[in-house]
Amino acid sequence: MKPSITLNIIQKVLLSDCSLVNYVDDETSRRMWWGALEVIQKEFLSHNYQNGGLWVASPLPALNEKRYLEKFKGWLWAPEGFPYFKNEQSKFLPHDQSQINNEKSIYINNYKILNLNLNDGLNPFLMIITPTFQCVLTIQGSKDKKNLIMRNDERSLRNVIELVDLKLSQQNIEESKNFKKQLDSLGELKINDKFADNFWPCLSLKLARSISNTTFPTFLQENSTKTLQISEAKLLEAISHEVRTPLATIRTLISSTLKKYAMDESMKNRLIEINNECTEQIDRFGLIFNAAELVNSNSSPIQQLTRIDLGDILKKLSPNWFNQLKRRGIKLKIDIPDELPEVLSNPEKLELMLSGLIDKNTRGLKEGSILILELRPAGQKLKLQLIVQSTDIGSKDNRKSDSSDIGPVLNWNPKTGSLQLSQSATQKLLASLGGRVARRKNSGLTVFFPISEIN
Repeated sequence: MKPSITLNIIQKVLLSDCSLVNYVDDETSRRMWWGALEVIQKEFLSHNYQNGGLWVASPLPALNEKRYLEKFKGWLWAPEGFPYFKNEQSKFLPHDQSQINNEKSIYINNYKILNLNLNDGLNPFLMIITPTFQCVLTIQGSKDKKNLIMRNDERSLRNVIELVDLKLSQQNIEESKNFKKQLDSLGELKINDKFADNFWPCLSLKLARSISNTTFPTFLQENSTKTLQISEAKLLEAISHEVRTPLATIRTLISSTLKKYAMDESMKNRLIEINNECTEQIDRFGLIFNAAELVNSNSSPIQQLTRIDLGDILKKLSPNWFNQLKRRGIKLKIDIPDELPEVLSNPEKLELMLSGLIDKNTRGLKEGSILILELRPAGQKLKLQLIVQSTDIGSKDNRKSDSSDIGPVLNWNPKTGSLQLSQSATQKLLASLGGRVARRKNSGLTVFFPISEIN
């Protein structure tokens, strides 16, 4: 006799396929869940639903737009009393959709409702299958130790489809037949690679943009500003991990492909470009993670500093910066004298910070602009200056006025689409690395690092 298949088993199978697991509390997992639902429906499913499809969900329908409910065949495992929820699971919908109204109840006949068993659990689950777009989204874990999982690779989809079919056949053989029939009607499935590349960055941006307004209406009333900032930082830590994981996987696959297969030069160069873009995004979100970690820890700003040669680090990193800025038509000039004294900092985190400063000070610059990087002695410190020479005199001021802080860590510029560290986060992170920021009008950014004492 085959073992009984539960949603809890399916979710654990998905979790076992994840190379990196980052746990969050229940409240954070709910925000991540409904944010992911909105990203999937508005950014991706809206372009891939015309030819029909199917969805499977629990304990709520998850899809909340009529066009999808009308076009797709669905199966819902729901607790007794659906659609009138009065329990905690209603929080897995956005705050303005926790109660399903009469208008939405009209569409209940477009999907089959099955009984949710005790062993299934109440962690949310959603699988969407269309000819050109597929994904599985779920939250797995115990109380205050949850993990948001998204998979759309062929192996995971195949495993989940098989397990869902087994669960249907054990519970309702007729619905199992209908499920297979609907799946067969979709024909050969085409994996949507763009979704895998863009989902986590889109979710991160969605959550970052909503942190300061609609996400915390109740939370703001019950907690102090400092507690709120720490919660936001925890969320950014989790998101940063999840963004970097698929990008690191892509880099590994590219490296393996370049080593194993012969290809023409244009294809090779294209893969190298993709690898470089992944590296840049991994570094950006690594920097965001470091800043969020610092806000969350609320620890002393200076810690674990060692003697380093700042000039050597700048020279080592400059080739990558040259190539990065060259793709955007921006020139980089480096002016670093020889035999400069060593400074106190954290070399690993400082490299990320320096790359972040380069990115932060060149976002939105027009082609032909110049970034000058100067390193000079200044008493008992070394002075690092980033000077921007823009082709548009007003561009720097415009970028500053258009951007605004969203929480304690991030700054968002809607015109350039730039998501960067906020000024306060930049200052705090540099302080933890031994640096002190001095920004003066028309003189760019200056960072002072203390010279290490000579033994």
